[in-house]
Amino acid sequence: MTDSNALAACAAHVERGDPDRFLAVMAAPPERRGGLFALYAFNLEVARAPWVTKEAMLAQMRLQFWRDVLRGEAPPVHEIAPPLMDLVAEKRLDIDVLLRVIDAREVEIGTKAPFADAAGLWRYLEDGAGALLALAVQALDGPASHPDVISLGTAQGLANYLMAIPALEQAGRLPLPDGRPEAIAALAKQGLDRLNAAQPGLRRVPKSARPALLAAWRSKAILTQAMTEPARVSQGALGQSEFARRGSLLWRASVGF
Repeated sequence: MTDSNALAACAAHVERGDPDRFLAVMAAPPERRGGLFALYAFNLEVARAPWVTKEAMLAQMRLQFWRDVLRGEAPPVHEIAPPLMDLVAEKRLDIDVLLRVIDAREVEIGTKAPFADAAGLWRYLEDGAGALLALAVQALDGPASHPDVISLGTAQGLANYLMAIPALEQAGRLPLPDGRPEAIAALAKQGLDRLNAAQPGLRRVPKSARPALLAAWRSKAILTQAMTEPARVSQGALGQSEFARRGSLLWRASVGF
C-alpha cells in the first residue's frame, strides 16, 4: 500500500504544476484520487525534462531514468516513483503505454521547431495526453487503451497545447507547424471533431472509471474558442473566468461526457 505522505507529495506536485488536472481529481470520489495523483505527478516530471536544462543529454538522461524505473532497471529513488510503481502493480498499468508518454517528450528536446507537419503534432498529442488519459481510466479499473478515451485525451492535449503557445514562443520555440490563423482554426476544428466523435463511446466507459474523464472538462470550450477566434491563441486569451472554469467542472461532473 502506498504511503499517505507519498500520495500527499504527489497531490501537492500536481496542484502546483497542473492545476486543471488537480481540480479534476478533487472532483472525483476521495477513494479514487490517490492513483490519479501519482500518475499525473509522473506526467509532470517527464513533461519538465526537456525544459529544466539546456543540455540535451541531461534531458535525455531524465527521461531514461523514468524508463528504467518502469522497467525495474533503476531504483525508485524519486519521491514520485514508489507511488507510481505501486499503481502500476495494483492496476496492472500497461508499461508500453507509460513508455509512450515518456517517448512523446523526446521531440521537445533540443529543437526550435519540434513538428514538421500537423501529423507530427497529432502523434505527439496522442502519445502524450491521449495515452495519459487512457492510463487514468485504467487506473480507475476501466479498460486499457480505450480508443475513444485516447481521442478525448488527444483533444484535451491540443487544447492545453494551444493555451501554452505564448509561453512556448517566448521560450524561442516555433511550436506549430503552421501558425496562420486559418491553420490554427482548422487544427482546433480537427480536435473538436475527435472529441465529438469519441463521445458515444465514452458513455460505455464503466461508471467507476468516468471520474478520470473529468481531466478533459475544459477542452471543448477552449477548442471552440480557438476555432472561432484563432487570434486568441497568440494573445494568450484562451480560457474562461475562474467562476466559469470551476462551474463548468461541476456541470461536467454531474452530466458526464
